[in-house]
Amino acid sequence: MNVITTPFEGLLILEPKVHMDERGYFFESYNKHQIETHAAYHTPFVQDNQARSVKNVLRGLHYQNHPTPQAKLIRVLEGSIWDVVLDIRKGSKTYKQWYGIELSAKNKLQFLIPHGFAHGYAVLTETSEVFYKCDNYYNKSAEGGIYFSDPELDIDWKINISEAIISDKDQKQPLFKDAVNSFE
Repeated sequence: MNVITTPFEGLLILEPKVHMDERGYFFESYNKHQIETHAAYHTPFVQDNQARSVKNVLRGLHYQNHPTPQAKLIRVLEGSIWDVVLDIRKGSKTYKQWYGIELSAKNKLQFLIPHGFAHGYAVLTETSEVFYKCDNYYNKSAEGGIYFSDPELDIDWKINISEAIISDKDQKQPLFKDAVNSFE
């Protein structure tokens, strides 16, 4: 597995070594030891989630505050998404900056998102199936969110926002300046 660092501290891209032959393919999708050699990440995953969505669905920006922040390992099983994170760690060199990457069933890249990032994605293909691991259980009382189209953030979602399919909840999220955030 190739572990690729980003300009954001702790934010990693995992590129598996895919072994292909006439039977199909095989790859190791997670190796805790390899990740720990590249980052100060030592928390085991405790919950897996999976979501299927249609083209132009936009989910996010979501995070969990303390005491139950969630690190996530995101991958796509079918289709393609534009995956975006926003650094909400006050005092970070990349605070209030976003980073995006295309994750797809074809490229098999994975995104390891540490605590202190808001996360969202837009579906680029007719359908997409997203699978992700979390290092903390979902906790509704710790739930946080930021409005996906906050003009101050200027996030490029790689889809036409006027055609986006967005939940009522995500349309009502606060602007960044008004969001509750416990990350220092």
